[in-house]
Amino acid sequence: MRRKLRFLGMAVLFLVAAAALGAVVMVLWNAVVPALVAGARPIDYLHALGLLILSRILFGGFRGRGGWHGRRHFAKWETMTPQEREQFLRCGPWERRSREQVSGVQERT
Repeated sequence: MRRKLRFLGMAVLFLVAAAALGAVVMVLWNAVVPALVAGARPIDYLHALGLLILSRILFGGFRGRGGWHGRRHFAKWETMTPQEREQFLRCGPWERRSREQVSGVQERT
């Protein structure tokens, strides 16, 4: 019984949060977009919910995982040696360099 009540409470909380988010999207859209884009019309509540769902599908997914993904990456960082951390910070995922360039060894041609 307690489990059913908890599930019902979570479902109601989810519906209230979705309704509030839809209202926020509608208000923001109607306040900003028609003023910025010529020809854009205000939207109603159902269109705001559809826009929210579409943006969630395209950009966020439905897994609810964000940030460090359950601290999996943080755990990997914790197991790195200081040399590996320094190399990662110098040559992170945003900049692809070969190990030879990072360590200073020139490639043979």
